[in-house]
Amino acid sequence: MTPVHFTFSAAFLLGLAGLAFHRTHLLSALLCLEGMMLSLFLALSLWVLELNTTSFSASPMLLLAFSACEASAGLALLVATARTHGTDRMQSLNLLQC
Repeated sequence: MTPVHFTFSAAFLLGLAGLAFHRTHLLSALLCLEGMMLSLFLALSLWVLELNTTSFSASPMLLLAFSACEASAGLALLVATARTHGTDRMQSLNLLQC
């Protein structure tokens, strides 16, 4: 494994570990998801450059578009949660209540 691949893998795994172990606030969970998506975007862009093909050249932009949609949906949920519950703490959210 090259150092560049190790760096992107480590960045993704750090984001995943932050998402798994630091779940106190919704904003921190969204930031961990964005870090994971950023490392995936950079790794996919590097992979396309290494292959030197044009057939996969649109895939990093497609991933970036889905990442932007995910970020906007997450921020909308954050604002809605902060308005209804008064906080973004994950312990105050209960999925069993409507």
